[in-house]
Amino acid sequence: MTPISEDTLLKRSIAVTLLVGAAGIGFGILSGSLSIAFDGVFSGVDAAMTGLSLLVTRLIARETSRRFQMGFWHFEPMALAFNGALLTLLSTYAFVNAVATILAGGRPLTFDWAILYAALVALVCFAMAFYGRRANRRIGSQFVRLDVAGWTMSGTITAALLVAFSLAALLQGTVHEWLTPYVDPAVLAVLALVLIPVPLRTVVSAAKDIVLVAPPALDATVRAAAEAAVARHRFRGFETYVAKAGRSNVIEIHFIVDETFEIGTVARLDAIREEVGAAIGGAGRDRWLTIAFTGDRAWAS
Repeated sequence: MTPISEDTLLKRSIAVTLLVGAAGIGFGILSGSLSIAFDGVFSGVDAAMTGLSLLVTRLIARETSRRFQMGFWHFEPMALAFNGALLTLLSTYAFVNAVATILAGGRPLTFDWAILYAALVALVCFAMAFYGRRANRRIGSQFVRLDVAGWTMSGTITAALLVAFSLAALLQGTVHEWLTPYVDPAVLAVLALVLIPVPLRTVVSAAKDIVLVAPPALDATVRAAAEAAVARHRFRGFETYVAKAGRSNVIEIHFIVDETFEIGTVARLDAIREEVGAAIGGAGRDRWLTIAFTGDRAWAS
């Protein structure tokens, strides 16, 4: 059986997300539920953003061009930041709308349709999360990881909706029936508050990549490899520069050597590069490693 690719996995996720979104909008209209309609709109926007992610993954898989000579990796954090920012704004608007509805006295809800929707969608979400997590063990994609987290979060939230709607349905015909118009906007408010931090964390993480904040773990690994090479070959010192752009690691190492350092052959320098590259690890098309040698520290600054 041919292993599933990142591209195919994201395509299937988009298709299912669009179906869930359409169902959410439809059931939201039938039940009169703001929370279900919001869930449908959120799914639709998420599908569009996953489509953008798919476009970016295709760009990253391409060879470099004359216009983008250092590759397309930098588009990945841009897409993630845009995705997260849009979903954060949508969730914030939903929360404000929910509070306004509560203050206006709530709204009636047809619980049969709401319960049916929540049960079906929760099942679909958890199935997609399991499917994506299993496939990503081999793929190791940040986009797929984010997609799996989205399905897990959606499934958990929809399961909570199912519990809330079921409990509210039990209130009908009791002395507490007056609470039922407030159930839907209250659920929407909680839903929005739970959703906001998730895309917000994505925005913060992507922003660090966009402004090229050095990842501490990568920086420590590269410095350790450079220090070992300096001790082994008796160089005068080194300077390192690291950055992360999406799935790529950009690494520069400048070794400062004595004026008496005998190069011998270029093969000797390449052997040192191989040695340091192996110590750093992560070799592949997503690692951009440059190792230079100089006798003047100014060239390394």
